[in-house]
Amino acid sequence: MSEKVLCVTNLSKQYGDMTAVDAISFEVHAREIVGLLGPNGAGKTTTINMILSILEPSSGSIHVEGMDIAKQRSAALACTNFAAVYAPLPGNLTVYQNLKVFSLLYGVQDQGHGLEVLIDRFDLKPFRNIKCGLLSSGEQTRVGLAKAMLNQPHLLLLDEPTASLDPAVARDIRLKIREFVTQTSAGVLWTSHNMYEVEAICDRVLFLSHGKILLEGDPKILPREYGKKTLEELFITVAREPLSLENT
Repeated sequence: MSEKVLCVTNLSKQYGDMTAVDAISFEVHAREIVGLLGPNGAGKTTTINMILSILEPSSGSIHVEGMDIAKQRSAALACTNFAAVYAPLPGNLTVYQNLKVFSLLYGVQDQGHGLEVLIDRFDLKPFRNIKCGLLSSGEQTRVGLAKAMLNQPHLLLLDEPTASLDPAVARDIRLKIREFVTQTSAGVLWTSHNMYEVEAICDRVLFLSHGKILLEGDPKILPREYGKKTLEELFITVAREPLSLENT
């Protein structure tokens, strides 16, 4: 297996008596897209927020490119990026202004050419000088993904990255992300409720249930291992009857 980009060990997050994430461990390797799956409330976004240092873990460790984020936070986050539909870019700035500001924040050297490449890659030329707050949700999603690739991250965290895109655009975005992973040796942690998308893009999946990793494996093979016809059927079982899988 290739180099580890992300290593999560015994990671937990508690809020009083409630355990949101319960001692999970997993890895993401270079050139690998890992799906982090599960129903709402399973702990997916909490896990991503801990990797981003937005939330402090109750226990456990997170290493990005071998760097402990608890001790080397700035260095670890410098090679990480993130996109999610619930985290839009500032609406009072244009597409170009947003990308320019974030390129400065990430210390991107080749700003001019790099920004134009991303604007072209995500078909944003018609919206270059339009304020992001005036864009459709799908257009904002594409700007967010362009922002997420500004610093050529080694670790890319994508929380429902194509949720607001129509099927044709979503397929194109998946291809662009796969191309990025192949060309840069990045690793991706990807959450989605679209099981067709997960099967098409992810090399490996982790199913979370009540804050624990319940299942792990190849999304094309895993359903059959648990007597299910499709990944969606397996997802529904994880959401409704997780104990039946634990006992399988």
